Amino acid sequence: MSPTVASEKGSDTTIDDFDTLEDRALVRKIDLRLIPILTLLYLLSFLDRTNIGNAKILGLTTDLHVSPPEYNTALALYFVAYVIFEVPANRFDPQIWLPTLTLLWGIVSICQGLVVNKAGLFGIRFLLGAAEAGLFPGVIYVFSVYYRRHERSWRVAIFFGGAALAGAFGGKGILAYAIGKMDGVGGRKGWEWIFILEGILTVAVAILAYFIVPTWSHKAKFLTESEKARLFQRLNADSDAALIEKFEWVYVKQALTDHLVWGYAMLFHGFAFVLYSLSLFLPTIIAGLGFQSWQAQLMTVPPNSLAAISIWSGSPQNIIQGRRLSLGYIILLTTKTAGAQYVGVLFAAAGVYTGNALLLSWPGENVSAQTKRAIAVAMQITIGDIGAIAGVLIYRPNFSAHRFRKPHIIAIGYLTFSALVTVYLYTWMTRENRKRDAAAREGKEVDVKTTVEERQRLGDRHPNYRYVT
Repeated sequence: MSPTVASEKGSDTTIDDFDTLEDRALVRKIDLRLIPILTLLYLLSFLDRTNIGNAKILGLTTDLHVSPPEYNTALALYFVAYVIFEVPANRFDPQIWLPTLTLLWGIVSICQGLVVNKAGLFGIRFLLGAAEAGLFPGVIYVFSVYYRRHERSWRVAIFFGGAALAGAFGGKGILAYAIGKMDGVGGRKGWEWIFILEGILTVAVAILAYFIVPTWSHKAKFLTESEKARLFQRLNADSDAALIEKFEWVYVKQALTDHLVWGYAMLFHGFAFVLYSLSLFLPTIIAGLGFQSWQAQLMTVPPNSLAAISIWSGSPQNIIQGRRLSLGYIILLTTKTAGAQYVGVLFAAAGVYTGNALLLSWPGENVSAQTKRAIAVAMQITIGDIGAIAGVLIYRPNFSAHRFRKPHIIAIGYLTFSALVTVYLYTWMTRENRKRDAAAREGKEVDVKTTVEERQRLGDRHPNYRYVT
């Protein structure tokens, strides 16, 4: 059954009501404007935060006299800043805000290649986390003002696929291998050139992004007036995205006291542990199988490529990707040959990226009103990335015995936790939808002819609101 929501005029609508040829053409136009540039920005974001893994096996820690535990601290400092500065960056014009963030972290990334001691490394990693913190919630919010709820999960998946592509062809793959060959050029090490050249690439794209990233939908110049009118019809019939909402603390309280919002955050907390520990330590894990550094660089390409394919071919119903992900870690724990362990890496990469791409769309689809949704998205990333801090600290040298056996076991524990949270969220939302359907059939629902203000204040608690599962 197509989900229904209360429209502003008081009539129920379904997905099919806004699936005309006109609507499809409008969505394609929006896709072409938003998806390529925003995905590219996230690709660069993930590239610049994870290329330190390749810099490590090219000599960063040796040249800067960074001990193995101190390297883990440098990784954790990025996420500490990310958590601290992960604010709802949604009230700023995305046309200015998102390219500016990209420009700032591009400059910081270049500076990573100029550090001369571990103190500088610690400081620059913290600044990188602070600069990148606003991108993800900002983009998710932009999606919410251009797409209907059921249309967002696939767009978030495409957007998040940029992370996997960054691993395949950027900091952990072909590009890192090629740049690493520049060792000695200009008197600089190969690992320094990785940061410098990839940072310059980010700065160049940031400048271009100022001319491509769109502003809010009601001001979008790439849409005609008739297209904007149709867009607002689509949004008004499906969610609160087209409403003009003033900030009120009541919506903040709603977010902080909503068990579903905390569920979305805990779900990402478990997956973030695995996402970042795997992405940052993948070159090290592969090198630990007996391969040379240059081989490890190139052998990160297949896992990340498979992850991108899995993301883009997956469906929202497959959100429990932990089964495939857990299988990958079980293979890593139970096998001893390099070939078998590499198969485990392939399964793990495909599962973790696909699972994260799907779960990150849930708050944007299922939280209303606007301020509450902004807080929910920020909470998911903030609390989730605390799991990332745990991940990069647990994959430390004194736990590296038996090819990181203990950290792999802990990772399975985090995945089990996330699977349980997923079951809870799915079960509760499904039951609530059925309960509201039953109330509607019995005529017990609140009069759908509520005012815009009442509808806005009720948000996802409106009796005609249906969760997307």
